[in-house]
Amino acid sequence: MVGVDGQATIDQIVSGCSTMLDPPWEPTFFNVPFGDGSGRSVVVVRVDANVAPRPVLIKVKAPIRLSGRNATADRARLLQLAREEPSATVLPTGQNVMSPNLDRDGEGKATADFILRTGINLPMGEAAAWRPLSEKTVAALAQALNGSALPPVLHNLGNGAIDYATDFRQLGHNRARKARLVWQATGRPTENKHLVEAVVSVELPEIYGAAAAPAAASVTIDIIARVCQYAESRGNAGWTHRYAVPDLATLFEGLLKTAVDPKVVAEIARIADIDTALVAQPRELHLVADRQVKELLYSGGLEEIPDAGASAGGIFRSNPALNLRSDTDRQEQVDDWLRQLGLDAGLTGMERVVEGYRAAAARTTTQPVG
Repeated sequence: MVGVDGQATIDQIVSGCSTMLDPPWEPTFFNVPFGDGSGRSVVVVRVDANVAPRPVLIKVKAPIRLSGRNATADRARLLQLAREEPSATVLPTGQNVMSPNLDRDGEGKATADFILRTGINLPMGEAAAWRPLSEKTVAALAQALNGSALPPVLHNLGNGAIDYATDFRQLGHNRARKARLVWQATGRPTENKHLVEAVVSVELPEIYGAAAAPAAASVTIDIIARVCQYAESRGNAGWTHRYAVPDLATLFEGLLKTAVDPKVVAEIARIADIDTALVAQPRELHLVADRQVKELLYSGGLEEIPDAGASAGGIFRSNPALNLRSDTDRQEQVDDWLRQLGLDAGLTGMERVVEGYRAAAARTTTQPVG
């Protein structure tokens, strides 16, 4: 097996899909490095017929397989394809994470500033289809999460107000086929208000009624932030809070880095009984806020667009050509999301703020010691 330049090959396929297919559509990619220092990989291209549009045309024709040979769909077959619906029982691997909901109190007020969610759907091996979750594998996933990039960026999001934090541990609704691992931080050990929380949920389809259940497992990562509400509740101390763009950049980057962390991926693969190469990279990020996003952001360098309207969140798609395991590609993805966040919030200046932040970070990392 010779292998290829993984990223260049993915870029070429993505470009071809974009220019040649009608409608443009992209499969799922798994880049499997050889690990021998050659820099070459095997690129796995997964085409899921249950999520692909029907039909997909190439040069105004629809290629099909007919009696073991290649053929072109005639008019009747085209109409049949157009009427077909993707199977409702199959989840697209690595995509379409459900948008989260903000919890509300008895008066209907949101209990957090915002919730951020990413995640993946993934196939299951034969053993995962019937066995319950192992306590050892769930504990190993918690340990991997505790050693990942996530806890430090969650501390950073607290803006110095976090005095006490737990490790990831099982909390809340855990069952034989569902694990819920939670990290929580407070301003003081005795306070009940959590400034920042992270919830990682792993769920396998239920065995009973499996014929109607999605044949895929799911992993979601939720970040729940309450620093603004915490500051408002302590208004007598004269403290208000807004989230700085660099802190959000650090959060986005840490979230993606954790999702592709080899140790985290290995434990997820073990739970689903699949090869690590089949654990897809996250392809979308959801943000749901309790107020307009522009009211959550520190305004330094940002200006409102007159009459731009309100935005209390959004869905941020990933560029499928980027390898989120690469520091450079991950940074590019985060910067794209920040630019989208600013524009959706009706703000200008986000590109300049991001460029300034990156330049300052580069100066810090290249500064000589001593």
